[in-house]
Amino acid sequence: MSALILRMKPLATPRVLLVIAALVVAWCGLWEAFSIANVLSGIIVAVIALVIAGPSTAGRSVHIGALTQLVWLVLVDLVRSTAQVVWEILTPADYTDEIIIGIDTKADSSAHLLLLTVSITLTPGTAIVDINVDTGRLYLHLLHADAAPQVTKHVERLAELACRAFPPADLISVSDSEPISGPSFESEDTVT
Repeated sequence: MSALILRMKPLATPRVLLVIAALVVAWCGLWEAFSIANVLSGIIVAVIALVIAGPSTAGRSVHIGALTQLVWLVLVDLVRSTAQVVWEILTPADYTDEIIIGIDTKADSSAHLLLLTVSITLTPGTAIVDINVDTGRLYLHLLHADAAPQVTKHVERLAELACRAFPPADLISVSDSEPISGPSFESEDTVT
């Protein structure tokens, strides 16, 4: 007869507290005020969101270096694209030459495609028209046809950073050539 031993993870790990703090800051940012009511309601919403989401990060890790590069690249894209769209609006002549292009990405999962889609759609002047989830092919609408080669390389770079920042659980390996940085989210739930 085997004994059933359940190891419970503590509810208030440093990682969970950090996630709750980040969600509370985002909540207060949405309300544009840090008040006691906003902080308390933010804590309630964050806890509910974490309970609903469940322990979905078991066996996954986050690579902070790649994530930082991805966020920086998206912020630079946002500023650059906004300036280009403003220039197009303010100039009297229409210099746009719209085109829809297909780009094959090396996204490892649908979560990577989602992150890539949000990153691209966030920037003005570029929009996702369609996605083939099975092949990882994105169809993008561009304002300037001559920028297609640069946009293709840029989207491939975004996809690479998304895959490096959030590697799928089955692809995580520790090697000497690529150190893992950032917190590792491993499950401690075992039944023996």
